Amino acid sequence: MFTAYVIVSVLTIVANVWAAIVDFAGARFVLANQVELGLPTSWIPTLGLLKAAGAAGLVLGLMGVRLLGIAAAIGLVLYFAGAIVAHIRARVLLKIIFPGCYLALAVASLSLAVTQ
Repeated sequence: MFTAYVIVSVLTIVANVWAAIVDFAGARFVLANQVELGLPTSWIPTLGLLKAAGAAGLVLGLMGVRLLGIAAAIGLVLYFAGAIVAHIRARVLLKIIFPGCYLALAVASLSLAVTQ
């Protein structure tokens, strides 16, 4: 079970680091998505910071700070649940798969972190 925890956590970390980087870089598709969801583009750096903090917390969880890893996974679950809500509210259902995949990774990371 520990191997699954490590693999899923690393996948979640990589996905969120990538998402944070494209947020910080101001990628066009990120800006377009914010506008489509009806959210201020000024939130993008903060949203990127939240993703990066979640990834960092998962790293610390892998390094033995178990409660911080669990807290980071909870934060990512809440973040991406909110992203799902934002997509539903804006009726941008074709793109809901993206936050859905991130949410699935966060839930899997949380489930495995709790069982360690």
